[in-house]
Amino acid sequence: MVSTLFPSAFFFFFFSFVCSPVFLFFCNASAALLESLPTLSFEEGYTQLFGGGNLILLRDGKRVRISLDERTGAGFASQDLYLHGFFSASIKLPADYAAGVVVAFYMSNGDVFPKTHDELDFEFLGNIRGREWRVQTNVYGNGSTAVGREERYELWFDPTEDFHRYSILWNHERITFYIDDIPIRETVRSEAMAGCFPSKPMSLYSTIWDGSGWATSGGRYKVNYRYAPYVAEFQDLVIHGCAVNPMDHSSACERPDAAIYGSSTMSPEQRAQMDGFRRKHMTYYYCYDRDRYPTPPAECKMDQFETRQYYGADGVRYGGHRRRRRGGRHNRSSVAQADAAL
Repeated sequence: MVSTLFPSAFFFFFFSFVCSPVFLFFCNASAALLESLPTLSFEEGYTQLFGGGNLILLRDGKRVRISLDERTGAGFASQDLYLHGFFSASIKLPADYAAGVVVAFYMSNGDVFPKTHDELDFEFLGNIRGREWRVQTNVYGNGSTAVGREERYELWFDPTEDFHRYSILWNHERITFYIDDIPIRETVRSEAMAGCFPSKPMSLYSTIWDGSGWATSGGRYKVNYRYAPYVAEFQDLVIHGCAVNPMDHSSACERPDAAIYGSSTMSPEQRAQMDGFRRKHMTYYYCYDRDRYPTPPAECKMDQFETRQYYGADGVRYGGHRRRRRGGRHNRSSVAQADAAL
């Protein structure tokens, strides 16, 4: 009797809890805590990667300006490696003509694990005057660059006029990308993804560089240095994660506040926001790219109606810019380095 009733009682309790105000409170409380995490100055958490004088600190190091000119781009990285956490920055992108320019906010361990690296990307792809910037996210795990998991989106605002917040939440179970605290993408650890779910310590990077070979119309439009310098600014810098020992990659991570991101769950309201964003603003989805993946990657959950009704065989949403495939950074897959043929 007990063994027969227990599963039903358990699932009744679980369902009642998930739908209860108590559960919603904890979801919203976690979201509020993530949004209120303290910001860092450059000296407290970062180091310059490259660019010399093309990286400038403003407001006592609370704002970082990086630029691209005919000599070089610029970039900076976290001082530590992290295994899970919440990582965020408010970013203002270069204005006017920005064809070929790439601004990236991403996590990677390619310098430590060159053959089995993990990566979580926000990449901002510049365009010709009159065309908006595009945003691309990507997820790599264990060197799985042969299976790119790119998604591309249009924005509902001009990212060159003011700062907007871009965030990555990464824990043992899921990865969530946010724009202005709206979740836009969630990748959940599953048996289907197997070792492709990022699971090794990573550093956080912010860069601006010349992507003329692929970033705009598959390389048709190059960076025009008559409009240089191209300037991107970063502020409200947040690193809240489990720092690891750089020698053996061990992590104590026993701080009570680690639970903020370790157990963070998306509320029903946030999930509705994410679904609405993806319906309105996603312009490319790797799962729907039948040209590239005749058999979709194992983790893809296909909506056959949406696939046929709204997306072409190349994974591009009807009415969006058509993409052309090219090669590019890190020898990544062709679609990862592609963009619209205008």
